[in-house]
Amino acid sequence: MTDPDRLKRVDALVDDVLPPPAVRAKLRLAAGLTQQEVAEAVGVKRLAVARWELGQTHPRRPHRAVYMHLLKRLSERYPEAAKPDEGMPTPASESRGSG
Repeated sequence: MTDPDRLKRVDALVDDVLPPPAVRAKLRLAAGLTQQEVAEAVGVKRLAVARWELGQTHPRRPHRAVYMHLLKRLSERYPEAAKPDEGMPTPASESRGSG
């Protein structure tokens, strides 16, 4: 018999994968949002969003969950922007950093 809490933790790991940095920027641009608008919605400084979109840093809790929710909603609304370009790194190839 499996432990439901373990299953939830596994689901959280699988669901906690950010799209590649370039896709993050494409989604924002498709929606006509500025980095400042995203930063204000997520609760961080504009520079943090810029670094996330460049892949220099990655959002941390609690901002990560809010940012991921935003990206998920944008990808539902703009599915073409959510597609990685040819040769773009995959989320699995990204290392999790700070930010």
